[in-house]
Amino acid sequence: MQYPHLSRRLKLALATALLAMIPIACVPEAKIADAEWAQAGTIAEPIDHSQWNELLSRYVKPSADGINRVDYAALKQNDADTLRAYLAAMQAVDITQYPRDEQFAYWVNLYNAATLDVIVANYPLASIRDIGLVGQGPWKNKILTVGGKQLSLDDIEHGILRPIWKDVRIHYAVNCASIGCPNLASRAYTAPTLEAMLDEAATAYINHPRGFARIDGALIASSIFDWYGSDWGDQAAVLAHARKYATPKTKALLEDATNIDGFDYDWALNARS
Repeated sequence: MQYPHLSRRLKLALATALLAMIPIACVPEAKIADAEWAQAGTIAEPIDHSQWNELLSRYVKPSADGINRVDYAALKQNDADTLRAYLAAMQAVDITQYPRDEQFAYWVNLYNAATLDVIVANYPLASIRDIGLVGQGPWKNKILTVGGKQLSLDDIEHGILRPIWKDVRIHYAVNCASIGCPNLASRAYTAPTLEAMLDEAATAYINHPRGFARIDGALIASSIFDWYGSDWGDQAAVLAHARKYATPKTKALLEDATNIDGFDYDWALNARS
């Protein structure tokens, strides 16, 4: 049912209220899935992500609206086997033998590549949430095997990345194949580029309307800052974080804000038309 007489602000407020009714258990806790993943080694030779880097440069394209979109149709037709080959190579890596930065880049790349593989396997579709049970998506499916352990996308994000690194920029790096999500980077993460790419991703998202916007005077933020708000601490911490990366235009938008009025997110597939 449509309610055209309602203001955009009221519609967002209603949507935010409905999201608030979803049990907090729906957002996985950041808890190390296995103590082994907390280990780190000293192998100096970097992991080879060149295959993934080539796929990203070929199929991820920035759009005029500031959103990176993926040409899933072309990827499925031309390089689905290449993507699977990269995933197979990454699953054969003994990642616990590498230093922390190398591990971080590895897990982000693996997560994003596995997400693309899931989309390609089910393409065409309108949203990643169309996969599996209604609205549930593929995140809990055990689709990878690393170090002899079966892993899901949730295991990587919530059982490895979030609890081990405790870096909120993780949320700008892992991609859920949706318009509302921070951009899928058009190049692979690597240990030497890690810090710069994480800051770049944070800056791009915070200064895009998907991150923060004023609608009818209300400050509306991405639902990421609601779902994972505890990773920042509270709304004041979220706003302080946003101001750290904000351009002058966004700083003006956030000026005098002490709280966020509502949250919004677009689950439509980030496909290139």
